[in-house]
Amino acid sequence: MVQLNVLLADSQQQASTNEASSMLNSMFNKENIDNFKIGLEQVMQLLEQTIATQQKPFSGILPQELAKKFIGIDLNQPLFDIPDALEEVAQLYLKDAVYFNNPRYLAHLNCPIVYQSILAELLATSINTAVETWDQSGGATFIEQSIVDWTLSKLALGEQADGVFTSGGTQSNLMAMLLARDFQCQLYAGHTNKQQGLPHDFRRLKIFTSKVSHFSIQKAAAILGLGYDAVVSVPCDEYFRMDMTALNQAIEDCQQQGDIVMAIVATAGTTDFGSIDPLTQIAEIAKRCGAWLHVDAAYGGGLLITPNNKHKLAGIECADSVTIDYHKSFFQPVSCSAFFVKDKQHLSVVTYHAEYLNPLSQQQAGTPDLCNKSIQTTRRFDALKLWFSLRTVGAQNLGVAFEQVMHLARQGYLLLASEADIEIIHQPQLSTLVFRFVGDSGATDSELDAVNKYIRKQLSRQGEALIAATKVADKQYLKFTLLNCATTINDIQQVVRLIKQYGYQYLASDLANEHAPLSLALEEVSYG
Repeated sequence: MVQLNVLLADSQQQASTNEASSMLNSMFNKENIDNFKIGLEQVMQLLEQTIATQQKPFSGILPQELAKKFIGIDLNQPLFDIPDALEEVAQLYLKDAVYFNNPRYLAHLNCPIVYQSILAELLATSINTAVETWDQSGGATFIEQSIVDWTLSKLALGEQADGVFTSGGTQSNLMAMLLARDFQCQLYAGHTNKQQGLPHDFRRLKIFTSKVSHFSIQKAAAILGLGYDAVVSVPCDEYFRMDMTALNQAIEDCQQQGDIVMAIVATAGTTDFGSIDPLTQIAEIAKRCGAWLHVDAAYGGGLLITPNNKHKLAGIECADSVTIDYHKSFFQPVSCSAFFVKDKQHLSVVTYHAEYLNPLSQQQAGTPDLCNKSIQTTRRFDALKLWFSLRTVGAQNLGVAFEQVMHLARQGYLLLASEADIEIIHQPQLSTLVFRFVGDSGATDSELDAVNKYIRKQLSRQGEALIAATKVADKQYLKFTLLNCATTINDIQQVVRLIKQYGYQYLASDLANEHAPLSLALEEVSYG
């Protein structure tokens, strides 16, 4: 029995040794460079074939149809072979992926990316650099700081400004509201939230932002313990910018009730309309009432590098904090975003000295550890993508590309405005267009809501184009978001033709036939 047990133990040890050996053969190191190159060539062949044959932005598949492909896949049973795994990825992912580089992808704030940034992504991922501390990142620390400093020079926030890369606009806006909350609690009550938690009267803190600002402000208020009710939604003017008269009145009402104006959030490029709030006027109001001024320029930040449109961000230099998403108007891969603050001392709110990671002695010695100013610990080296793009493509060319899609939006506006059966409700400040099909039948608003929902779903189901949707004054609208330099006015004309085709198709087959039921799949599936 003892001998049998020894044999079993030896067998198990050998199996474990074989598995460890197999893992070593998969690790990225100098011994496996040749195998990596072979795998890379196979990936490139698949990408080349996919891009060459991809004709539509989307396959049109429904969620329940795609879900069936995943039935029976056992992740505990490896394929081992790279070509087999790539074939599986091609079937489960690439075949039904959404292709932002297609000229008729006009839906959300997803951009095609400069290929040079992919090369940088490959480098950063291969080395697996984590940029939270100097001893994990070395030169990557200075590359990120250089990108931060370069952006700060464009923002003109001053010599005490600083910033840090984040996962995206939502995290950046959360950081802004966190710093604003703690600053105001210290200012009004001498209360240190970091140590003591929220003061008993924290419900007095109010955040003011426009009705069309990003939902992440409400989300941040909830996460920070303030709640949705802390956010005061200020009405907009006819251009979907925050209305200054309404803002002043809302602040006056707040102060009369004994509440505190914690922060004013101005948006430089709203998600739906690309509208830019009057930053200079808002800055004056914020200064007068002692509010923290945050500018959410996640979308409009690309104006900083445009040759002819920097002036649209006039007043941003007065902000206490700013959000910028490079993965929108700088044409970078997701994620590539950053948060900036006028006074770097405020970033101490997120600093915690852990002896194993960033001991106080390192800070006193001047060792640059980026985790001292981030709410994340482990962070990817996302700055390399933009660094490499700036060094190979150039900031001016990236800015020109953004201006190109802005010009396309103006062309698209004129086209839509010339269509009698289309109603467009704003002129573009950046590169979005909000409109709806109205036809020529005198349909009611509820009927128009139904037809515009149908149009979007039908476009997606056929895969010919992807567009977005939104609601304005409780009415259903369609939306073009233009971030692709390859898109032309001809592409927009063709999509408009399809919109009208499906719109009249619905009116003829549904409204004219006493609302005959549409395909259940088209009615029940939502496409983002």
